[in-house]
Amino acid sequence: MDAGLKRELEEKVRSGERLTREDGIALYESDDLAWLGGLAHEVRTRKNGDVVHFNVNRHLNMTNVCTASCAYCSFQRKPGEKDAYTMRIEEAVRLAKAMENDNLTELHIVNGLHPNLPWRYYPRSLSELKKALPNVSLKAFTATEIHHFETISGMSASDILDELIEAGLESLTGGGAEIFDWEVRQHIVDHRTHWEDWSRIHRLAHEKGLKTPSTMLYGHIEEPRHRVDHVLRLRELQDETGGFQVFIPLRYQHDFVDMQDGKVRNKLQARTTMATGAEALKTFAVSRLLFDNVPHVKVFWVMHGVQTAQLALQHGADDMDGSVVEYKITHDADNYGTPNKLGRDDLLELIREAGFRPVERNTRYEIIREYPGPDANLRETPQAMRV
Repeated sequence: MDAGLKRELEEKVRSGERLTREDGIALYESDDLAWLGGLAHEVRTRKNGDVVHFNVNRHLNMTNVCTASCAYCSFQRKPGEKDAYTMRIEEAVRLAKAMENDNLTELHIVNGLHPNLPWRYYPRSLSELKKALPNVSLKAFTATEIHHFETISGMSASDILDELIEAGLESLTGGGAEIFDWEVRQHIVDHRTHWEDWSRIHRLAHEKGLKTPSTMLYGHIEEPRHRVDHVLRLRELQDETGGFQVFIPLRYQHDFVDMQDGKVRNKLQARTTMATGAEALKTFAVSRLLFDNVPHVKVFWVMHGVQTAQLALQHGADDMDGSVVEYKITHDADNYGTPNKLGRDDLLELIREAGFRPVERNTRYEIIREYPGPDANLRETPQAMRV
């Protein structure tokens, strides 16, 4: 990138002028990661200061049986496969209750698109989970699942959301987004929920007072221009509704051999490589600069590794999610040593090591507790990038 274009983009960012599609593509073409990260860090600091948000959550996947066979997915199983499972509601409640001693504040629920489970299973499961864990927020279901519920129930998404909210739903999850551009999407997604229905369902959720996350699965067969298009669609919807609290870039994972049965279900990996750490940091930085109307950018450490997650906090991210245990949707496929579990104390240490001040939040980004930041008197303690 020539010096003149750099200055032009810097001036736009610092004056608050909105970046264009062409600007986003130009940012991805830059090989100056230090400059790009510094510019994104300016924006995250302006929005969130020296804070890194986190929450204490657990993931619950009540079934892995799914009608879809998305090209990137190793989680799904077909009915009758040896390791296919579907929990009875009582079993899901028992597992959730066992997590209670971890002082969690959020339960994150995502499932396969089960062909035979009745619609009533889903609101009843939320209702029973809420009774068992009244102080835990329920973040549940992708827009793809809500669309599936329309099919199996004959109800509208609006009525479905009303019932789920009454049962205890506090937020949808951001999944089912992948990459919205059809040029890519037709090769990676095997369900019928695309941008039109994904955006329709999140728009409805926002109208009903829910705040939701938004996501992007990157680092597979898409190009930077597809990432830019994806973010700009979300930015336009955010202009309309204001309902997105956070944007979460999710790093596509290889699954070389599924541990359960030796099958390789990921149909993309023969022609893809996973995004490098530098590419991940660039994606966080460009996303932060483009998505100017969303308050938070989250790094999901399970899919990036702990060290890259810490570096992402210097490249636009201000949220490190979360204290997940046994995340089943993806695997630690390239052996970078990501743990299965990080507790509250682990997250506090990681955030301070990166030079930031930890703030525990709930699902709605309301502050639960603020913690001291890193000790500035210790020479070996890294400090947040100065702007």
